[in-house]
Amino acid sequence: MLPGAVPSPNIWRHTDTYELENRAVDPDGRLWSAMRDAVGGDAWAGRTVLDLGCGAGFHLPLFAEDAASVVGVEPHPALVSLARRRVRGLSRVDVREGVAQEVPLPDASVDVVHARWAYFFGPGCEPGLAELDRVVRPGGTALVVDNDGSRSTFGSWSRRGYPHLDPPETIERFFSGRGWTRVPVDMGWRFTSRADLESVVRIEFGPGPAAEFLAEHEGLEVDYAVNLWVKHF
Repeated sequence: MLPGAVPSPNIWRHTDTYELENRAVDPDGRLWSAMRDAVGGDAWAGRTVLDLGCGAGFHLPLFAEDAASVVGVEPHPALVSLARRRVRGLSRVDVREGVAQEVPLPDASVDVVHARWAYFFGPGCEPGLAELDRVVRPGGTALVVDNDGSRSTFGSWSRRGYPHLDPPETIERFFSGRGWTRVPVDMGWRFTSRADLESVVRIEFGPGPAAEFLAEHEGLEVDYAVNLWVKHF
């Protein structure tokens, strides 16, 4: 593992199940729409995109549909291998091993950064924010997606399952004080089977909270709110 890498409790340990989660997220495309609106114009069409903390590369082909080039950076070697396998044959996509605190790219080399549930969780991520200042070109945009613990069913689960995390107001002060704008998005989870939903909840929370949440929630959908943090450079 690279120095500075922060282990992920879900995708690092349960890669296949996390793939189910990625498929269930944002079923109506609300988050993708909000990201395009935040970047503006033709969004990332014809531009260079950095997916920071790309995991197994789920989003890389989606960005590559429009972008001139896409770089995925991921610290976990096994996930780097999976991401490279996923984008094999996509000439405009490159996957590199690296961490947010030391992005393996030159200064002012990317136009759009996408970081989804990866590293940028508020206080403590200052070194990564400094790297964004370095690698994003003037006129570029950074997009950070994180859970909104102040609302939605998933937000309630997050507060109850991880009471030690910084409260939403602390996160908001942290980002807004550094020039970021908050865009709230109600995106949702929608699964094709109850078994899939249950397996994903179990990798996101400890055994006790997961059992409690599943017992009180029926169906295949979960209302899920996120914050899209946006900064223009």
